[in-house]
Amino acid sequence: MTAPASSERDLVRRAQGGDEDAFAELVALHGARVLRTLRHFGLDEREADEVAQEVFLRAWRGLSRFEERSQLSTWLYRIAHNEAHRRRARRDPPDARAGAGLDDPIAVVPEPSAFGPEAQTLSREFYRVLDRALVELPASWREAVVLRDIEGLSTEEAARIVGVRQAAFKSRLHRGRMALRALLEPYLTIQEG
Repeated sequence: MTAPASSERDLVRRAQGGDEDAFAELVALHGARVLRTLRHFGLDEREADEVAQEVFLRAWRGLSRFEERSQLSTWLYRIAHNEAHRRRARRDPPDARAGAGLDDPIAVVPEPSAFGPEAQTLSREFYRVLDRALVELPASWREAVVLRDIEGLSTEEAARIVGVRQAAFKSRLHRGRMALRALLEPYLTIQEG
């Protein structure tokens, strides 16, 4: 769900002026994508819910400093990236959390109604496999793949969000894509009978 740029711009300005209803509309517009992105950043469902609340709380507190030099979604991704990083840093060691949250499908995966039940089942299964594979990637590679390939941000926007130069981001993205391809290859190979 996205709003026309002028409508979103109006909501941002009203929210910057203290209009809580306008901010609630912004949360409604961006909440599902922020939550999905947090899940892709390696947080389980409970953590993603908690961190999403923190993301929007920080956004509300910092909205007066948002200068519209980027899209609001890019700014929110930056906050989400930072908050996900903080949460992962406070976790138990990775070995203690292996497999956590992997039984749950990605929080928000729209199902095209035009597909039949078999195609929908295959689609859900693929997203579960993708979610498991993303967890296997180092955080910096996973973030690059999520922001660029799943969320569709430009390389420039994504590099700015994670706080690295474009060349470093492209390197992370390439490594992440190659590792992800290797992890997904068994699922993508057509079985010949």
